[in-house]
Amino acid sequence: MSEKIQWATSDASARPASSGGAAAASHGRSSVATLPGAVAEQLRRLITEGELAPGARLNERGLGVQLGVSRTPLREAFRLLEADGLVALHPNRGAQVVALSEDDVREYFEMIGALEALAGELACRRIGDAEIVEIKALTFEMLACHARRDLPSYYDRNRQIHDRINLAAGNARLRQTYASLNLRIQHLRFRSNYDDEKWSRAAQEHAQMVEALEARDAAGLAVLMRRHLQQKGEAVLEGMRHDANAAVAAP
Repeated sequence: MSEKIQWATSDASARPASSGGAAAASHGRSSVATLPGAVAEQLRRLITEGELAPGARLNERGLGVQLGVSRTPLREAFRLLEADGLVALHPNRGAQVVALSEDDVREYFEMIGALEALAGELACRRIGDAEIVEIKALTFEMLACHARRDLPSYYDRNRQIHDRINLAAGNARLRQTYASLNLRIQHLRFRSNYDDEKWSRAAQEHAQMVEALEARDAAGLAVLMRRHLQQKGEAVLEGMRHDANAAVAAP
């Protein structure tokens, strides 16, 4: 599913052409204006969308062929993803996608829920009308993706909505903390939509969120966002337990 990285040489910034998947916009420390940064961005997308599963070994030869790069930028990309908490590097054993425990997942979603609730509350006080219009437009696009059952495109719009609300909060420290933690659970937020009923409920909650934002209902939006992330975390934990039980039951 992943396309090879292509470079727009006519652009001085040399940004890569992307397939526009769930992790198309970079939120890590690396810059996509470098080859290792571009490779890291492609790997983030593969991790987010589940093509590289938690615990998976990262085969340098296979990924190099898939992405059309040599081992040197690939290894540098692994180091960038290690700094983001997405990849673990083991001496003499190579790189591996980080696998979180149930306790890790619970704690991350508790923290992200609190941060998103605060961001929603602050955004209601500080957001401009033009920003609300943009978030409403993204919400309509996201709901259209849900109707088509296009999860990667849905998740891309979903991520943009959460990021814009966080940005509208106008608190640089909050944004920095949120971005760092959120990087580590992008793949979990993506997989929380695998259950169709839970996905539909999450989409409905987003419609309620944009209504609260437009009404500048700070307390109401904070409650909605905290509950939204709590339910996301519960969906992920339920999926992890299901996978664990299935693995035990397998012959």
